[in-house]
Amino acid sequence: MQTTTKIRNVAIIAHVDHGKTTLVNRLLQCGGVFRQNETIIDRVMDNNDLEKERGITILAKTTSINYHGYRINILDTPGHADFSGEVERIMNMVDGCLLLVDALEGVMPQTRFVLKKAIEANVKPIVIINKVDRPGVNIQKTVDNIFNLFIELNAPDNFLDYKTAYTSALKGTSSLDSNIETQENGMEKVLDLIISEIPSPNVDENGPLKFQVTLLDYNDFVGRIGIGIIKRGKIKLNDTVAVIRLDGTIKKFRILKLFGFFELKRIEITEASAGDIIAIAGLEDINVGETICDPNNLEKEPPFSIEKPTLQMTFSSNSSPFSGKDGKFVTARMIEERLFKEAQRDISLEIKKSENGESWVVSGRGELHLGILIENMRREGYEIEISKPIPIIREENGVKAEPYEDVIINVPNEYQGAVMESIGSRSGNLIDMIDDGKNTRFIYVISSKNLLGYSSVLMTLTKGYGVLTHSFKEYRPIISSNKTLNERKIGVLVSTASGTATAYAIEKMEKHGVMFIEPGTQCYTGMIVGENCYNNDLSINPTLEKQKTNMRSASKDTTVVLKAPRKISLEYCLNYINFDELIEVTPHFIRMRKKNKNA
Repeated sequence: MQTTTKIRNVAIIAHVDHGKTTLVNRLLQCGGVFRQNETIIDRVMDNNDLEKERGITILAKTTSINYHGYRINILDTPGHADFSGEVERIMNMVDGCLLLVDALEGVMPQTRFVLKKAIEANVKPIVIINKVDRPGVNIQKTVDNIFNLFIELNAPDNFLDYKTAYTSALKGTSSLDSNIETQENGMEKVLDLIISEIPSPNVDENGPLKFQVTLLDYNDFVGRIGIGIIKRGKIKLNDTVAVIRLDGTIKKFRILKLFGFFELKRIEITEASAGDIIAIAGLEDINVGETICDPNNLEKEPPFSIEKPTLQMTFSSNSSPFSGKDGKFVTARMIEERLFKEAQRDISLEIKKSENGESWVVSGRGELHLGILIENMRREGYEIEISKPIPIIREENGVKAEPYEDVIINVPNEYQGAVMESIGSRSGNLIDMIDDGKNTRFIYVISSKNLLGYSSVLMTLTKGYGVLTHSFKEYRPIISSNKTLNERKIGVLVSTASGTATAYAIEKMEKHGVMFIEPGTQCYTGMIVGENCYNNDLSINPTLEKQKTNMRSASKDTTVVLKAPRKISLEYCLNYINFDELIEVTPHFIRMRKKNKNA
């Protein structure tokens, strides 16, 4: 068991894609986790299937290394704004953080958010300027912008004297000097800063046990597992402890399993003490925010302060003609159990049941936050229907307010005008525009409702070259001239029949627009099978077959050559549908349809 003075608990925080998970790889390598000749798996901490596929961190991860007699517990956090609830909770477990900033991109929306949370939690930052080897970097400009961000966020004086390291996580080099020529192999410079700058855990080793559940995990053998830091005292395997529930009720249980984190493994341990980050099993319905303590010294930790959701959509049991044909979990009861189970793990998610009992209003941090939940449910075998996402309106002092977001858009210069015109039509407020000769960075503030669906518009306008990032900024009073939600202006092709789509019918329909289906696709009445080239919806029959006659054709039938259908993903559909439409999600299919099946 390590003494508290030899423990460092540190989180890695940053904007998405600034190199957090790659840096963790290098820190693990420097700490001797990998052999010299061992091939290091890229983004080794991202072990969730969706994380691997999308190249993003969704769930916070815990690992540790031993370095010069110290145990450094490292928590890798998500960089996307939609998963910022994970970042907020992690701040309760650490005493310091590495604020990672891309040397070329500089300060981004999520950089501001995560630093703000670190300052509020009094978590001491070390700044890591990463990707210093990228062409065209202006390191001094990035350094200045980071310092200005600390000032803007009213950081205390002791935080303004932060230390800075310069790294290339991809190459595995680091330095304490901004001159790129001083880069050396290894991450010893960063680890040395962690030891010298980050304080040891502020805990009480001798008092009665107190532990708060910060994260949840699940194991098929032991059930739900609570992860957190021991704030006070010691805990041993088979101890009888008490849990103080979120509603104040108390329940006793026995510690069946105790886990510690070492390198990339979660290992079974027999005891742990204050300052240790551990996982506990023994209570099947343990929840985030609950306090585990000595039964003779009941003292509840304050609840986590989490930003409220800004976006909501309605989940319903599948009511399409194909309901129950693809999924294992299709009833309202099954869907409800799954949603409330998710809300217990992710406390930045809110679930409210509708009066009819067949639908639920699910509120989260953004389209990606809710989209990941939908995708996980789909892969688990659920069938659900999803409505168009809408921003959450709050009432403050009798005035209705809506969420606004900081937005950064990077595009090649040739698309400057198109982007400015398109986002201007959505009442975006231009804060700054930076032109480096080849690319332009736009900084906007825009209401969340007017940002909905814009990512697909940007991709079309810039032929896939535009990059958009955003983060919640604040709630502002609703402007009377800005009340309408943006909807798709173009119409759709709606099926008037049920059956199998034919090549003959699709060939006829292609003159009306772009198809979402191909021959052999199963269709039903009300299903959206394509996009009309005009702004009105058009009813069509995709199952139409060529009429058969007894007359022989004078010439052989020519082979029908069809255009490739447009590929539609869940994210595409969330951005695409209008308020009179739904998304049908099953394990193997994603379809769009009209709410009124006979529309």
